[in-house]
Amino acid sequence: MTSGSISRRRTVATAGLAAAALVLSACGGGDGDSGSDGGNGGGALTIGTTDKITFLDPAGSYDNGSFAVMNQVFPFLMNTPFGSPDVEPDIAESGEFTAPTQYTVTLKPGLKWANGNDLTSSDVKFSFDRQVAIADENGPSSLLANLDSVETPDDTTVVFNLKSENDQTFPQILSSPVGPIVDEDVFSADAITPDTEIVDGKAFHGPYTITSYDQNNLVSYEAYDDYQGLLGAPKTDSVNVKYYAESSNLKLDIQQGNIDVAFRSLTATDVEDLRGNDDVKVVDGPGGEIRYIVFNFNTQPFGATTPEADPAKAQAVRQAAADLLDREELADQVYKGTYTPLYSFVPEGLTGATEPLMEKYGDGSGGPDAAKAKQRLEAAGVQTPVELSLQYSNDHYGPSSADEYALIKDQLEADGLFTVNLQTTEWTQYSEQRTADAYPAYQLGWFPDYSDADNYLTPFFKLENFLSNHYANQQVNDMILQQLATPDAAEREALIGEIQDAVADDLSTLPYLQGAQVAVTGADVEGAEDTLDASFKFRYGALSKG
Repeated sequence: MTSGSISRRRTVATAGLAAAALVLSACGGGDGDSGSDGGNGGGALTIGTTDKITFLDPAGSYDNGSFAVMNQVFPFLMNTPFGSPDVEPDIAESGEFTAPTQYTVTLKPGLKWANGNDLTSSDVKFSFDRQVAIADENGPSSLLANLDSVETPDDTTVVFNLKSENDQTFPQILSSPVGPIVDEDVFSADAITPDTEIVDGKAFHGPYTITSYDQNNLVSYEAYDDYQGLLGAPKTDSVNVKYYAESSNLKLDIQQGNIDVAFRSLTATDVEDLRGNDDVKVVDGPGGEIRYIVFNFNTQPFGATTPEADPAKAQAVRQAAADLLDREELADQVYKGTYTPLYSFVPEGLTGATEPLMEKYGDGSGGPDAAKAKQRLEAAGVQTPVELSLQYSNDHYGPSSADEYALIKDQLEADGLFTVNLQTTEWTQYSEQRTADAYPAYQLGWFPDYSDADNYLTPFFKLENFLSNHYANQQVNDMILQQLATPDAAEREALIGEIQDAVADDLSTLPYLQGAQVAVTGADVEGAEDTLDASFKFRYGALSKG
């Protein structure tokens, strides 16, 4: 999804799946100025966040703030264990392909909702059928584009009938925002169920249940003793989550000890300041968000519809830009280490991730190399300086975007090889114009739907992709379809590496930063490092206080 409000579209094309997406923004929610007890005795924890809950109903929301709650209170068939991006059975005993278009899940026996209702295969079928039936425009139902139907031969068996064969991303989708299982006796089959009905109905079977719910102000959780999932019993029985309108108030409360944990989202300056505070700990983990420049293959310099169209020169321009980017400078100066340099299309921490951009461009060790860029342009017959129009959004990717792109402009122009016409547009107009060939090169961000490398490949590099930037490489397209349907893990990982290498030569996008996950905790809080993993899910059950 593109970083901002989460909304994605997942479409099936021939033998493969194409994800199209938008992203999430950490918006302020609720009253961040009221007091809150931090650590209410007995090891209770208070967590602060600026993320906002849209709906508790998984069919009605596709944003990080809502999904953060779902991860605590709803069961999943498949989930990611602490420390890994790869899924394993959660409330399921097993999940496997029993035919090329059949994925069969066997539930653990004797599962119970917190309200006492039996949790059976009927609830699972109900959960996915209602996602498809409701198809809320702000929900995640598009991730189920490859789902044909769901069968329940008995109370513990679920058979997912798929449209495309051997879809290796399907187990990951079961762990995604479309994957929470809900109680069919509490939720509506054809409409979004209000939060109050979900809470009053105690329709939970996660590590926690919700005991008190004041949306985007304060939510209280208690450990659910009958949870039988992958994550095990929470280390802390009671958790309160306080919602802030302003990150400045979140910073103030964590440094004063009024809360135990601050997660999403402090500014880079605030995080840097807190690193020097002995009363707190700043914990970093891999993040799935990436920042990248998109090149429009029609309208970029020497693009297909320009008067001077020349594919070789156009490629040299893209590659020279890659030679000139100084990712370390961007990460340190603009983001104070809350973003880290990215040298590939699949971020560090995911299975199959490689770093072909480090070897192919710049000085070969991750730094820029102007001489190499100049040589590349001269060899292609490109006269310098190259005039490049570069667009960014001034309201969608945070307050540092202006500094980020001013520095990118400086880096490209420093040695006289480029003249950059830097422009900015508000997101509502930007999101329409970027797909209408208005921008020769432009900023985007991405946050994954699930922690699989394919979610960074299919949406960008298939023949039909959400970028609509006229990039087309049949060999890359075929390899993407092949990896999607390759059951052998080692063979699939090798294919993912080959794809990254191929698109590194083409450079239809130029990735440069990977967002780190950052949590700030009290000095006596443990476990944040365990949940800040490449699953990109923040699970409260890992946290404890001395």
